[in-house]
Parts: sequence; C-alpha cells; structure tokens
Amino acid sequence: MRGALITVKCDCGALSYLAYGESRVCPDCGRRWDTTQIPSEEYWGIMRRMRNYRFQAMAVAAAMAAGFAVLAATQGQRALLFVPFVFGGWFLVYMPMLRRRMRRATHQLPTWLLHPGP
Repeated sequence: MRGALITVKCDCGALSYLAYGESRVCPDCGRRWDTTQIPSEEYWGIMRRMRNYRFQAMAVAAAMAAGFAVLAATQGQRALLFVPFVFGGWFLVYMPMLRRRMRRATHQLPTWLLHPGP
C-alpha cells in the first residue's frame, strides 16, 4: 500500500513532499530531512483509517447499486423514478456527512517535528 505524501517544511521556508521512508536534502540550505523519524505505526495507522473511509463510501455505493438491480428486476422502468431521490440523498446527505467526518479526523491528526540530519 502506498501512503500519502508528507509535507516537510524546512527551517529556511522551503517545502517538499516526501513519501514515508524518503529523505531529501533541501536545495536552498542543504539540510537533510528524513521521514523515517515518524513512527511507522502511527503513520500506517492513519493511512488505514483514511482507506477505511474510502472503502465505506464504496461499500455504500455498491449496496445502492445492488438495491437498484433488485428494484429494476422487480419493478422494471418504474425503478428509474427513484434515481433522482437516491442520487440527491447521496450527494446532499451522505457525502457531506462523510466529508465532515473525514475532515474532523484529519484535523485531529498528529504533527511530527523532524530534526535535520547531517
């Protein structure tokens, strides 16, 4: 599993985006930053939690598709009358709720203070 990029802000103000386990030398001041200083259990735990949010959205979408398949098989074209209501519920209720939950979770994430290496 590939993790999200880590934003590293150098003391000189330069920003770089590194994958977990990478190190980089700042092009402006020459400091070396190493992301392995971040505890791997914490980092991969965060990645698992974010992946679970995405899987939850996919599971709800798959359940809705299965429900529509059953409804279409039993009701025929009358099932199409429910499409606007279901999509409205998806985009106006479910997705904003999921985004709020994800936003709350990401605001509570830890920040790590990396120390420049030699």
